[in-house]
Amino acid sequence: MEINNAVVLVTGANGGIGSHFVAQLLQLQVAKIYVCARSISKLQPLVTLDPTKIIPIELDVTNPQSVTAAAASCPDVTILINNAGTSLNHGMISAPDLEAARAEMDVNYFGMAAMCRAFAPILKQHGGGAIVNILSLLGKVNLPFSGSYSASKAAAISMTQSVRAELAAQNTLVVGVMPGTVDTDLAKVWPDPKVAPAEVAKAALQAVIDQAEDVYPGEQAAQVSAQLLADPKGVEKYMASFLPGMQLAGTNA
Repeated sequence: MEINNAVVLVTGANGGIGSHFVAQLLQLQVAKIYVCARSISKLQPLVTLDPTKIIPIELDVTNPQSVTAAAASCPDVTILINNAGTSLNHGMISAPDLEAARAEMDVNYFGMAAMCRAFAPILKQHGGGAIVNILSLLGKVNLPFSGSYSASKAAAISMTQSVRAELAAQNTLVVGVMPGTVDTDLAKVWPDPKVAPAEVAKAALQAVIDQAEDVYPGEQAAQVSAQLLADPKGVEKYMASFLPGMQLAGTNA
C-alpha cells in the first residue's frame, strides 16, 4: 500500500507514540495529517512542524458526539491510526473500585471501536484504506500489576479481529500493533526493557506498506510472542509474579 499522498488521522497525537507517527508521516510525504487530542492547545507544537499539512482536531474518543464530529470534519481520511490510550496501573482485585477499569475500557476498547465504526464508511469511499490499532502485548497475556489495562487491550485485540473480518469486503487493511513496554510516560513505572516509541511508529507504518495484519515491534514483543506460542502457561505464570503495588521501575522483566 502506498502511504505517500495518503490522508492520515492520528488519535492521541500529542502522546509519546503519536508525535513520532506525525514526524514519520511527514517524512513519508503524506498529503495531510489530522492530529487529534482532547485539547487543541496541546497540538500546537505538532502543527508547527508543517502548518500546510497538519490540521489539529479536538477529539475525545470516549464521547460519541466528538467522534461523530471528527468524522464529519475529516471526510477525506484514507488511513486511521487509533493511537489514543490510557493506563492507570491498577490490579483487578486490589483496586479500590472498578473506576480505573472502566476508564481504561472506555478509551482502549470502546473509544477505539467507536473510531473504527465512524471512519469505516469514509475509508470505503476511498477504496478501503487502512486502520492501524495500537494495541499491546499485554492483551495477549495479563500483567497483574496493570491488570485492568491488560484486560482492556485483550478486548481491543479481539475487536480488531472482528473489524478486520467485517471490513475485508471493502478492502480495508486492519493492522494490530502489539509492542511490549513502550518508553513513554504511561509506562514510566514499568520494568525494562522498553521499546522506543519511534520504533513502534516505524513498524506500524511499515506494516501498512507491507499489508501485514499483525506486528510486534521491538525485541521484547518478538520474544514474548514466540514464548506464548511455545509455552503460554509458562508465560502467564511468569507475568503473575508482577503483582499490584510492586516497585517495578528499574527491575528486569
